[in-house]
Formats: sequence, C-alpha cells, structure tokens
Amino acid sequence: MAELLRTHPLEARHPLMAWTAAFARLPATVGITAEPFVAMVDVRLGTVGAEASAALGVDLPTTPNTWVPAGTGRAVWLGPDEWLLTSTSESPEELEARVRAAVLPLGGSATDVSAQRIGLRLTGARVRDVLATGCSIDLHPRVFGRGRSAQTILGQAGIVLLGLSDAGEDFVVLVRSSFAGYLADWLLDAALEFTPTTS
Repeated sequence: MAELLRTHPLEARHPLMAWTAAFARLPATVGITAEPFVAMVDVRLGTVGAEASAALGVDLPTTPNTWVPAGTGRAVWLGPDEWLLTSTSESPEELEARVRAAVLPLGGSATDVSAQRIGLRLTGARVRDVLATGCSIDLHPRVFGRGRSAQTILGQAGIVLLGLSDAGEDFVVLVRSSFAGYLADWLLDAALEFTPTTS
C-alpha cells in the first residue's frame, strides 16, 4: 500500500467540487462560491497584549464576534481565549509551526485545524435574505457589517459566519467539511425563492 501511495499520490479534492456547476447557474443576486483550501490554526492564549501581537504579527481581536485581516488571512475571535488564524500563502504545517513558536513562550497553544472547515463565499443583493431563512441572528448591515463574525446555526449546520462588507452583500461561511455538501444543498434550495424565473 505504501508503495502504491508513493507512485500514485492521493489527489486533494475539494468536497464541494460536485456543486461548482450548480453554484455557477445562480444569478448575481445570490452568488455562492466554494473557497479554495486555506491553512487554519486554532490558537488558545490566556493573555493578549503587545507581546502576543508582536510575536504573531497581528493584533488579535479582543471584541467578541469580530475578525481582523492578518497578513494573507484572517484572525477570528472564537472565545475569550480562542482565535482562528487563517493564511492563504502558508501551508498548514508552516502556519501551525509559526504560530506555535510565537504563542508557546506565552503559555499558549496552536493546533492545525485546516481540514476541519470549508469556506463558502456568499455575495449579492439577496444573499442576506437567503441566510435569514435559516439563521436567527440579526444580519442587518448596521449590526453585521465588515469585521463582524458569529458562531451560529445555518439550516441546522454549525457555522462561523464572517461579514465582509458594510452593505451586507458579502459573507464567508465556514462549515465543517463533513457538513459542506449538506449546507451546499441547503443554500441552493434556499436560493430558489430569491432567484428570478424566466418564462
């Protein structure tokens, strides 16, 4: 078996590859795109201050339910002592090693969780309406604009929702990989109500 894997390496396949064509058929008012794989590290750190910010190269958000840009990725507040750091330019191993080296001397920990979640980008004028059919949080742009985040339920799937615009027309949904297909089907079904029909 090991010899077979060396001569025929496993190909990384995005769990939402089969939904690409269905996403492409949606109108611009409800755009859904599967985001590429990104490196993700869960960080636990008891105290956040200048030393942690300098070591990580980012001011970790300390306001609940917020996120900030962090290099080529994001730093998402998950709890009083927990953050999700992402990177589009580092491998999972590189990100985990860099973050672990930064937080270990401060009594923190870093765990690679890259395979845990898949990202879906939701855009368009009706995307808030689609989200509202299965999510109970207030998504009005005055409340949930750029830089806001929430751990919530969408169509019975646990997600992390990130607001990317102040107009309320651009979101990222992070969902567990094992629920990605279910949520993709749910989103496509919910989008039907807000998709114009042609006669």
